[in-house]
Amino acid sequence: MTSRYYTATDTLLIHFDQAVRTLFGRSMTTGRPNPADDAPPVELPPTEQTEAMRLMRVNHTGEVCAQALYRGQALTARLNTVRDRMDQASIEENDHLAWCETRLKELDSHPSLLNPLFYAGAFTIGALAGKIGDRWSLGFVAETEHQVIEHLNAHLSRLPANDRPSRAILEQMREDESRHATDALAGGGARLPLPIRLLMKGVSKVMTQTTYWI
Repeated sequence: MTSRYYTATDTLLIHFDQAVRTLFGRSMTTGRPNPADDAPPVELPPTEQTEAMRLMRVNHTGEVCAQALYRGQALTARLNTVRDRMDQASIEENDHLAWCETRLKELDSHPSLLNPLFYAGAFTIGALAGKIGDRWSLGFVAETEHQVIEHLNAHLSRLPANDRPSRAILEQMREDESRHATDALAGGGARLPLPIRLLMKGVSKVMTQTTYWI
């Protein structure tokens, strides 16, 4: 069996297609059922619905960024095993993306208008992380997932108590992100220096605060 050779143009077109699917279409998923399917439907008061939709919009943008990060890292990864790991994690993150988008529609909301901007920025950061080396790229994944888990914990505490559909989605996302972080460290990921971790927190704060409103 022969493997196909991709030119630089082929690779760019593939990544452009993936970006368009992430932002405006529907990317390939694992086919897992939506965790919210088993949660009873709920009618939220207007103020609670607004808070839920804003939190889910932030989580949706977080998954857009996760897609971009993994795709950027896969582009510049040096080892095929690392590239395959990034690709598989990316597909699982597509599950999260689809679940959040479905929940946003149920809440009569929409994804953030800033998603294209954040996708471009996250893709660039991911590609740079991969360029530095696979050990640091995997460490970047682990730290990203740890920070995502912190955000998910905070959002779970802020969600309306009876918004069980959103809660079911975020709980499954938290479980998946924890596994991604563990896998990245087990694969040889390095712990990032404190200044880098603080910078990542700062960038994440900008994303969460803007997409909460826009």
